[in-house]
Amino acid sequence: MSEYTELSFTSTDGLRLYARDYAGSGGPARLPVICIHGLTRNSSDFEDIAPWIAQRGRRVLAVDVRGRGFSEYDPDPKHYNPMVYAGDIIKLAHDLGIERAVFIGTSMGGLITMTVALRRSRLIAAAVLNDIGPAISERGLHRISGYVGKTATFATLQEAADHTRSINATAFPDQDDAEWLRWARRGFKESPQGGFEMRYDPNIAVPIRAGKIKSTSLLARLLYRRLAKKRPVLLVRGGLSDLIEPEQVAVMRAIAPALQVAEVPNVGHAPMLTEPEAQAALADFLDKVD
Repeated sequence: MSEYTELSFTSTDGLRLYARDYAGSGGPARLPVICIHGLTRNSSDFEDIAPWIAQRGRRVLAVDVRGRGFSEYDPDPKHYNPMVYAGDIIKLAHDLGIERAVFIGTSMGGLITMTVALRRSRLIAAAVLNDIGPAISERGLHRISGYVGKTATFATLQEAADHTRSINATAFPDQDDAEWLRWARRGFKESPQGGFEMRYDPNIAVPIRAGKIKSTSLLARLLYRRLAKKRPVLLVRGGLSDLIEPEQVAVMRAIAPALQVAEVPNVGHAPMLTEPEAQAALADFLDKVD
């Protein structure tokens, strides 16, 4: 696993936020990559793919979105929304002097990427949307709404791994026990009261329970249209995904005919991007972006 530097930066409203900074391996200067994780996840989800990208000569920043991982929790749950998250990413880029970057957004991270395209379009040179788009399946949205924000503390890391498997096994049928334990290490931390608790603020679920997340909207389609206009966009879709199904892919292609699509077989929502099919698509995509 490649080493990284831990970064801390301050949001415009005063929260201390965290990111991992993987240095590129050298060679000609190329645009950096900003990786943004999914709803309940954190920067550690990129701990395999980020070094792989860095070895291809690009600096990689993997963020902990506010309320996740090592980033501070927001005292106001209304701030857990893509517009605020996008502002945090823009602030990070500004603080580091980054004017252009390639974005990789998994699930919620893709929605944040689309919102950055609205607020600071020039910042995005190209984008990878990992199993997400302007229209999502009600089936997947219902599944996510069923578990997000439900507090749970487990006596052992193995129990946390078993819980993680119970939620995600359908999407990752080939994953073995060791990998589920890795997922638990990424998603849980030791609790001050003993045992292991989630690495995210349960209040991230407040906007979802308030009905703020829709399967599609005019705004989401406008954001996606703006993202896909005059810049390359790659959709990585899990072949078993219940969030981006063929119907949603068709919507995305109708809006942006130049959309590139790669499908990862026997994986649901969302691919880890380390799968051979995902890596091949990423390599080809990144090689064409300076």
